Amino acid sequence: MSIRIFRPFHLLRSYRRQTVEGATLCKRSAPADHALASVATCLLLTMAALATNASAQTVTDAIDRVQPKIVKVYGAGGFRGMEGHQSGMLISPDGHILSVWSYVLDTDYITVVLNDGRKFEARVVGADPHLEVAVLKIEAGSLPYFELADSADVEAGTRVLALSNVFGVATGNESASVQHGVISVKTQLRARRGVFETTYRGPAYVLDAMTNNPGAAGGALVTRNGQLVAMLGKELRNSLNNTWLNYAVPIGELHESVEDIRAGNFSLEGPPRPPEKPERALSLQMLGIAMVPDVLSRTPPYVDRVHPDSPAARAGMRPDDLIVLVNDRLIQTCKSLREELEYVDYEEQVIVTIFRGQELFEVALQAFVEDE
Repeated sequence: MSIRIFRPFHLLRSYRRQTVEGATLCKRSAPADHALASVATCLLLTMAALATNASAQTVTDAIDRVQPKIVKVYGAGGFRGMEGHQSGMLISPDGHILSVWSYVLDTDYITVVLNDGRKFEARVVGADPHLEVAVLKIEAGSLPYFELADSADVEAGTRVLALSNVFGVATGNESASVQHGVISVKTQLRARRGVFETTYRGPAYVLDAMTNNPGAAGGALVTRNGQLVAMLGKELRNSLNNTWLNYAVPIGELHESVEDIRAGNFSLEGPPRPPEKPERALSLQMLGIAMVPDVLSRTPPYVDRVHPDSPAARAGMRPDDLIVLVNDRLIQTCKSLREELEYVDYEEQVIVTIFRGQELFEVALQAFVEDE
């Protein structure tokens, strides 16, 4: 009895392969006694090619479905190299947009550009500074949008797509930039901007994609089939090793706050003020802060000087810091800053959110009170 030895490499060399429309086809040129093995080999090669093409087509289809839901947001910027743009995503058919809360929105003139190039003037419906999210509104209808309630909760190792207007590349009807990556880990965010901790302290997806770039914040992180997962976070450095962190905030952490904003329960006015002003109110002088000269009708609240050994100096405030929030209430002018402090008792601690460079910080200030 003879024993036939099967040599797969010899078999493969005896076949010629052709690629037609992405599928691998084999033409027989081997002896007849190898027919069965050759057919199996051809089927395996064909199935592998078809699976690869199907996967690529799924990703392409997902990108095509998501692109119309991504918007470009333009607002304040230009001073000291600040970028005047960021990204956002449509979350309702009538023009509600989810984006990050940042200095870009600190203006009366916000422009939103849709995927098809249409431009709209947008207004800020409200914001949650602690989650660093904002909801904008444009007057448009029948728009493609993400349903936040249908967002996915994924685990480490999930392959994802990040869509955003990174570096402001898209200005009109150009598509948003797409990055492919993998979720490295889902963890609690413990990070900082400069020497200050971020206001958001909660679950976050750490990504291996380079999403930590100007303009990307507010973009969408989706699965390879286009299901919404998270919102891309702002530029952030890791508190342990001082490296820039690519991260996204799960939609599940933002959903409730976003719905409250849309319902009018969380506006930029922040928490209600006390019914009356205190007998002795807090002042900028008590905190050791001198603002720029208030010479315009809407002078931006930039810090001009910080007095040495003052509460502001000990908290790390610097000249040229822009004050954007006081106790979660929006501050847009030097005048509104002084008015807001009139409702704070001089013995109370005040939380001030400032913008420096391209980073947002939160500091706690309390006036020094001498014993009488």
